[in-house]
Amino acid sequence: MVATIDPTSLAHRIEHTLLRPGATRSEVAQLCREAIEHRFAAVCVSGCRVIEAAALLEEGDVKVVTVVGFPFGDMDPDAKRYETEVAVDNGADEIDVVLNIGRLKDGEDSRVLRELRDVVEAADERPVKVILETCLLTRDEKIRACKLVLESGAQYVKTSTGFGASNGTVEDVQLLREIVGDAFGVKAAGGIRDAATAMAMIRAGADRLGTSAGVGIVRTAGV
Repeated sequence: MVATIDPTSLAHRIEHTLLRPGATRSEVAQLCREAIEHRFAAVCVSGCRVIEAAALLEEGDVKVVTVVGFPFGDMDPDAKRYETEVAVDNGADEIDVVLNIGRLKDGEDSRVLRELRDVVEAADERPVKVILETCLLTRDEKIRACKLVLESGAQYVKTSTGFGASNGTVEDVQLLREIVGDAFGVKAAGGIRDAATAMAMIRAGADRLGTSAGVGIVRTAGV
């Protein structure tokens, strides 16, 4: 685990997020300006805003992340695949897809795996992060989900959508890191609103942080 985190390293782990319903073009533009200013790793926007964010960020290093199957994950697998293909065509650099929780709970692991592999294929070598919505899963289900993600060809497991009954915890991040090992990606999201929480998530094993409070976090941390 990470013992100490300098403020610049903290900023480089943040995905500056705007997934609120009703987000406007001007808010997306502000999100991108802030991401450039504070040297965040990425912005995370809804699918309909990918083109705009990609155009605003095309000259820099900030990546464009978008969500697929968001926020419930329970649509037809073909819809997720198509959504991924459109996101890629529109300029997305990374995909965050919501796991089908009901299928997992039903024990239909092969169907879950096939769906994830379809999304990974549609992403065309772009990183895929799989959102587990850990607040809805038992410990055993979290372990099974992580193993399916590892097998799927995705690059990250992610704790939460931020729209669930509760958010991912430090304990969740620790468990996910333990299951996937040191070489695989872990993204913490949901309820990360201050520097202390951000640092705790990173120390627990998170490589990336999804948060709408990135500017406040880095200012408090001294970036």
